[in-house]
Amino acid sequence: MKHSRLLALLPSRTDYRAVPRTWRADLLAGVTVGIVALPLALAFGVSSGAGAESGLVTAIIAGIVAAIFGGSNVQVSGPTGAMVVVLAPIMAVQGTSALALVCLLSGLIVLLAGVLRLGRTISYIPWPVIEGFTLGIAVIIFLQQVPTATGTQPGESTNAAISAVQAAMTATWPKLGWSLLLVAIVVVIMLASMRFAPRFPGSLIAIVVTGLLVALLDLPVDLIGELPSGLPAPTLPSGDLTAVAGLIGPAFAVAALAAIESLLAARVAASISDTGPYDADRELVGQGLASIAAGFFGGMPATGAIARTAVSIRAGARTRVAAIAHGLLLLAVVLVGAAVVSRIPLAALAGVLMVTACRMVAPATVRAVLGSTRSDAVVFVITAIVTVSVDLIYAVLIGLLAAGFFALRQLAKASGVHREELPGSVQPGDERIAVFRLEGALFFGAAERMMERVSEMRDIEVVVIRMSQLQILDATGAQVITDMIHSLERRGITVLVKGIQPRHLQLAERVGVMASLRHQNHLFTDLDAATAHARSHVARAAAT
Repeated sequence: MKHSRLLALLPSRTDYRAVPRTWRADLLAGVTVGIVALPLALAFGVSSGAGAESGLVTAIIAGIVAAIFGGSNVQVSGPTGAMVVVLAPIMAVQGTSALALVCLLSGLIVLLAGVLRLGRTISYIPWPVIEGFTLGIAVIIFLQQVPTATGTQPGESTNAAISAVQAAMTATWPKLGWSLLLVAIVVVIMLASMRFAPRFPGSLIAIVVTGLLVALLDLPVDLIGELPSGLPAPTLPSGDLTAVAGLIGPAFAVAALAAIESLLAARVAASISDTGPYDADRELVGQGLASIAAGFFGGMPATGAIARTAVSIRAGARTRVAAIAHGLLLLAVVLVGAAVVSRIPLAALAGVLMVTACRMVAPATVRAVLGSTRSDAVVFVITAIVTVSVDLIYAVLIGLLAAGFFALRQLAKASGVHREELPGSVQPGDERIAVFRLEGALFFGAAERMMERVSEMRDIEVVVIRMSQLQILDATGAQVITDMIHSLERRGITVLVKGIQPRHLQLAERVGVMASLRHQNHLFTDLDAATAHARSHVARAAAT
């Protein structure tokens, strides 16, 4: 069984059974998404601090490896904006020499998560948290481009907003003016392409136009610089145990982000295409191997890229061949066009990422979240603010905590303790019997409220607790029932329990609900029998 489960995480012949029918469409989609990915790979590499070459290597190596080993038929992987956001501070503190180790460690963590079958945990992240996280990332990506867009160096602060202000304060003319002009040209071309020719790669056209402008006018702006005319030779990451220990924390942050973003992208890809479901655990295995492989070649950690994946799907991608072809096209660019790529102005890449950041979150989505419920809106805003001001991983954790708090509060409100009339005709002594119906959820968020309600009773001799309508019972709820029974019995009030559901019976026994009853006959499955027993207690008390 374990052997077959491990085999399910590996590539198989069935991954390519549709290729004889779809290879033409797959190749066309691969070329299309490769053209779109080229400027993004360069821009993300520069923005992360690892360099344009690292971005290209990641798109090539990680893109191909993730396509072969991943769990999605159409996912396109490579450097992404979210990874840049979490990687840039690490590079600023640890230096580029730590990049290979970060890739290796984070890749191993993601790989292990896939082997341990942790892929489905992504389904527990609420929608407002995801959208708030995405909005925060978009803001950070935009702010990170300010230094490049103004022809300056990033500020000293690790906070993107403060760093952007610090960088802008050091801008000088005429470099500032020419850089902003290139950014404006890129923005206009990309927006015009989206509006009038959405099938054309507006980002690539903008890069070509600005590159020609800089070359013809010899403008005083920063360029990508020299790139190797081929892939670097693979090398083993270097570092001692001290270096590894110092990178464990950052590696976990990178791994968590890679897993979250890749699984979200794979889930969205499966929802917008009819190429079959995705395997979440295998996707983690593929992304882990992709980051490890990229690290050996000087690349950066990779994730699934939903924007590029969507482009590939719209271009007709049906199998993994499309993502593989995308990587091979980028490899061809490196082999034959490195000299041309080195002349691309950095300000143009900043413009590409600024437009990309603005497109990451649709205004309609923001309005939908803010207009849903007050709690969802609060979770969305909190997650976005923490993402921008503190840290991406903390943002997800705090967002989950906030969402959990509101969910538990709503669940507690849906639970109830209701006093009911006794069934049948009224008999003498019924006023000394109280029947309480527990419904909904009795857990730590609602148990105290039930205890307060029952403790308010006066002049009662018998209490019947109906539990047949109780949907959720946790250990705290069971313990509250136990304590309540003990408290009532000490006051001389007999407690009868009716209708414990079979799925709650074992928990009730372990916590001590049954043991707290005065007699084992005080547990009932029928309300009429419980009522008759309660009336007999009242009658005997009256007779004495």
